[in-house]
Amino acid sequence: MTPQGRDRGTRHLVDRLGGLAFGGDYNPEQWDEPVWKQDDDLMRQARVNLVTVGVFSWALLEPEEGRYDFDWLDAQLDRLHANGVAVDLATPTASPPPWFTLAHPDAMPVTADGTRLTHGSRDTYCLAAPAYRHAARRIAAALAQRYGDHPAVALWHVHNEYATLCWCEHTAAAFRVWLRARHGSLDALNESWGTAFWSQHYASWEQVLPPRATQWHRNPGQVLDFRRFWSDEALAAYREQRDAIRAASDRPVTTNLMVPGYQNLDLWAFGREVDLVAIDHYPDAPGLDAAADTAFGADRARSFAAGRPWLLMEQGTSTVYAGDRVLAKEPGEILRHTMGHIARGSDGALFFQWRQSRAGAEQWHSAMVPHAGQDSRVFREVVTTGEAVARLTELAGSTVTARVAILHDSDAWWALESNGLPSAELDYHGTLRRAHRALWDAGVTVDFVPPDAELSRYPLLLAPALPLLSDANAANLRRYVADGGILLLQCFGGVVDERMHARLGGYPAAPLRAAMGVRVEEYRPLRRDERVALSDGRHGTAWIESVRVEGAETLFSYAKGVLANAPALTRHRFGAGQGWYLSTCLDDAGYAALVARLLTEAGVAPDLPGLPSGVEAVTRAAPDGRRWLFLLNHRADTVPLPTPAHDLLTDRPAKELPTGGCVVLRMT
Repeated sequence: MTPQGRDRGTRHLVDRLGGLAFGGDYNPEQWDEPVWKQDDDLMRQARVNLVTVGVFSWALLEPEEGRYDFDWLDAQLDRLHANGVAVDLATPTASPPPWFTLAHPDAMPVTADGTRLTHGSRDTYCLAAPAYRHAARRIAAALAQRYGDHPAVALWHVHNEYATLCWCEHTAAAFRVWLRARHGSLDALNESWGTAFWSQHYASWEQVLPPRATQWHRNPGQVLDFRRFWSDEALAAYREQRDAIRAASDRPVTTNLMVPGYQNLDLWAFGREVDLVAIDHYPDAPGLDAAADTAFGADRARSFAAGRPWLLMEQGTSTVYAGDRVLAKEPGEILRHTMGHIARGSDGALFFQWRQSRAGAEQWHSAMVPHAGQDSRVFREVVTTGEAVARLTELAGSTVTARVAILHDSDAWWALESNGLPSAELDYHGTLRRAHRALWDAGVTVDFVPPDAELSRYPLLLAPALPLLSDANAANLRRYVADGGILLLQCFGGVVDERMHARLGGYPAAPLRAAMGVRVEEYRPLRRDERVALSDGRHGTAWIESVRVEGAETLFSYAKGVLANAPALTRHRFGAGQGWYLSTCLDDAGYAALVARLLTEAGVAPDLPGLPSGVEAVTRAAPDGRRWLFLLNHRADTVPLPTPAHDLLTDRPAKELPTGGCVVLRMT
């Protein structure tokens, strides 16, 4: 999708709604008419203007193969439209109906160990099965032909949270087609996968399989290609439904991406294909960590949208996933989390779901109207949040500009999840979150960028997890440094090429090594919970490396052990810029200090300097020069504002930021 296409998607939605979106998934088929009438009243009270309909309704929409029943959906769309609520109409293809299972048992997913799953949950399908793809295109086309011009429909929502992985024979056949297109010949495939090792040389395409469960480590090149293939397969499935919809409707089309690592998808590729980027986001820790995670998800979404407005398609009113339990959100967090997403570029906020289900697998998932009904804290906070979102109409379409970026690459993620790596502690998304959190704590807004991006607008670039790096991308990073950028490359960086072949002669990748001024000779993962003293008084964890300086200066070194006096952090002045290399994992305090130093070197300051910790500040700006400053107080005390300004949420001047509260200040 071109940038113009994405702009059309966001503009259409804002124009159709008359402001920012507010609402959530609506499943009227779970209820009866008296509840529908109550829903109409409560939606007006909560300022709901957009609901997602039909996500899991395939069995009702197509009760038998090829026979549709749209009468109930006609009535619901007409009712919603009459009550001033627009519809994000979904294709229901994430949950095939029971008849599909019986008719096409070969289209059920097969796990890596060969177990074929059966009907009984959502996502029970093989994305590569021809019968599934045909049925998905058919229902998408039927919906578009019937509702393409329906006045209620403002947006199309393809599928839900792509995509279930599968290792069946349909997948094997599709994988071989993909491999032929990528590699061209078996000789090239064998070279790429290094099949001379462990007697894996392939003599015919029929011998090539998906990386199913096996005796020990799987071939890393095969696993990496399989994850690339599956992302491409999911994108092809999305395109098929999208194009079927576009043939009968001019409304924008999207799908809901689930971040950070739930989906095996190249999210940059999906960002280019949707008319607007939409994400689902559920924090994975409570309190201040949830606020930081909200910012992490929102900054990623905005980045996948190339800086343009995007949409929060799902969040939970009271859902914080924390290991083996789901925690409730504290009072005020529904508003603060919503404002956190809007501050960072979302043109609205939706929830899963409108009314909490009384039965079914997700009956305990929080909702806008909980089991307790409208006389509840949650619904009262939903109403407050809806009123707040309705007051932000004037900033629709505005954008966020960041001066610091973090490198984010799907191949690097998949590479770092390979079997047989020296340590399992180098977690990809955990490492990205840590870098983002240090910048968030410093009050700095962040973009994520792929390593082949045009990088010159960022004075500071962090590469916290970049094990895989092609020569072309290494050269791009080298140019970035030579032209004046400051790059922090962290341990185990640039150690393999795009085929997962180890870099010979030392790390990182040769095209980048000159900019870093170092040569890594040996990696030395640490024992679990082991720490290594550093010369600056701090400690390294998880991983250390034997580094030889080749022009770089040592800023601090290892204080003890086999690497005593060897470089731990280096800086190399290269061209007009600087290449910094960190060969260990710092503790939180040490990493925060390093990030603060880099920000000073790069001349990057927070959006609003001088704020106490726990206060978040982000600026949105319009092309005509208008600016709005979002301030979110995650503290338990009030915070005076340095300069009073008009607050859109209260429609009066604000002199302080209330405890646990938010303000949106009109700055110009």
